[in-house]
Amino acid sequence: MRVELDEHDRRILRSLQKDTTVSLDALAERVTLSRNACWRRIKRLEEAGVIRSRVAHLNPDALGLGLSVFVLIRVGSHEPGWLDQFKAAIAAMPEVQGAHRMTGDLDYVLRVRVADVAGYDQFYKRLIARVPIADVSASFVMEDLKDTTELPV
Repeated sequence: MRVELDEHDRRILRSLQKDTTVSLDALAERVTLSRNACWRRIKRLEEAGVIRSRVAHLNPDALGLGLSVFVLIRVGSHEPGWLDQFKAAIAAMPEVQGAHRMTGDLDYVLRVRVADVAGYDQFYKRLIARVPIADVSASFVMEDLKDTTELPV
């Protein structure tokens, strides 16, 4: 469901995407609204599902998770129940940061974060033990040129 946003809403969202720890007073000043009007708009955006959560973005290198991997998956057959099994498997694996069902030659792409190649190998072995997969290949990220969670609002 698409939510209609005015320029004040867009300013609030742009600001919160950059820093959700900003005080309500500072945010209200930044978006040229009163404190109460700003708070009401944030609550409305949360209730409408535009703001899904407020989180801290962690530095993966500081946590020893320096390797980002795109895992490319082809499925042998699309039997009933396979997708549920696959969803349960990736939900239980905290290394999976994103999972996407695709069109074209690939069936699924996973975005995975691990310490190193050995960590990826351990992840791979756990994944294929949980769900049957016809073909798995991986591409290791050499350099992040842009990596953001900010949406263009």
